[in-house]
Amino acid sequence: MLSFSSTNVKSLPLKKRLCFLLKLACFVSSVFIFCEFLIYYVVIFQCRWPEVKGGAHTDKKETSASVLKAIILADTHLLGEIQGHWLDKLRREWQMERSFQTAIWLLQPDIVFILGDVFDEGKWSSPQAWADDVRRFQKMFKSPVSTELVVIVGNHDIGFHYEMTTYKVNRFEKVFNFTSGKLISRKGINFVLVNSVAMEGDGCAVCRTSEAKLVALSHQLNCSQQKPNHSNKRCSDVEKLPGSEPILLQHYPLYRKNDAECSGEDSAPPEEKNSPFKEKYDVLSQEASQKLIWWFQPRLILSGHTHSACEVLHVGKIPEISVPSFSWRNRNNPSFIMGSITPTDFSLQKCFLPYESRVFTMYCAAGALLVILVLAHFQLLTPPFYFAQRLISKHKA
Repeated sequence: MLSFSSTNVKSLPLKKRLCFLLKLACFVSSVFIFCEFLIYYVVIFQCRWPEVKGGAHTDKKETSASVLKAIILADTHLLGEIQGHWLDKLRREWQMERSFQTAIWLLQPDIVFILGDVFDEGKWSSPQAWADDVRRFQKMFKSPVSTELVVIVGNHDIGFHYEMTTYKVNRFEKVFNFTSGKLISRKGINFVLVNSVAMEGDGCAVCRTSEAKLVALSHQLNCSQQKPNHSNKRCSDVEKLPGSEPILLQHYPLYRKNDAECSGEDSAPPEEKNSPFKEKYDVLSQEASQKLIWWFQPRLILSGHTHSACEVLHVGKIPEISVPSFSWRNRNNPSFIMGSITPTDFSLQKCFLPYESRVFTMYCAAGALLVILVLAHFQLLTPPFYFAQRLISKHKA
């Protein structure tokens, strides 16, 4: 059978073989282009901005203009030169770049927030390695002029508290224009950026500076939210901000015991949900959490760090959303949050990225089909009816 087939292969006209090779190349290219490029458009195209109430006396045009469209993602963990294998870096960075650029092009947000751990080895990086990581980040997460990019610091960017130094903090702040206690007001909406790594409460130099800025900002916000007939002398010289309740953006979540009450397909695995969280490592301490709530009375808290999704209520009324990791290195099903926000209300919707297991399945199915086509073309795969015919002939003989 094999000798007969190889004779047939040799007798095939050159033109026919070239045509077959061209068809195979087109098939392989089509699968590759879909799995590495088009699939991001197919998946993210299905995501829609959530609707938000604009007020009883606001028409549709005014409502649309007053709504801030924000994308929130976390924990990109760009691999560094120490622990990052070149193939792993190439694969993960391509996935994140295509996802981000596709989302920006299709969804056209006003602002994008990245909630820390932008880099995986920022806490160790030499100046040269840091410059290389920053260059790759700026290429991957390049955004148009119409979209503002705001980056929060995480423990992998500057180290845990015991690794954090003024040099690392300043290096991050210089690149991303980030300071703890910084306020961003857009369309009358107040966002407070917090360096949660500096909320250790031990009086270190970075911690003291960070907390002092947060306290000053809290005073400014409280004065801005007071009604005119409730003003006092302490607020007389304070520059007024938009009066809306702030939204806190930070890397560490506020204190919670574990993820036992978290649900959803992108929450922590069942075997990890009951594992207790360590204060100042997995979550903020109870003291630091109470301080932030007391200082700002936020209407929403957005955090990352755990790589899994969770939604909890603090003091019975303040929601906190833990945003899962944006990297396939940490999750099979990465996602980001789409938020439609006004000064008085907000609505959030999750947008999932392509499941890596499904992409892998498509490659395996395409590979199997490719092998079958090659075997069939060179008559190395016996058709079923030929096999049945031979069996019948033998039976008659």
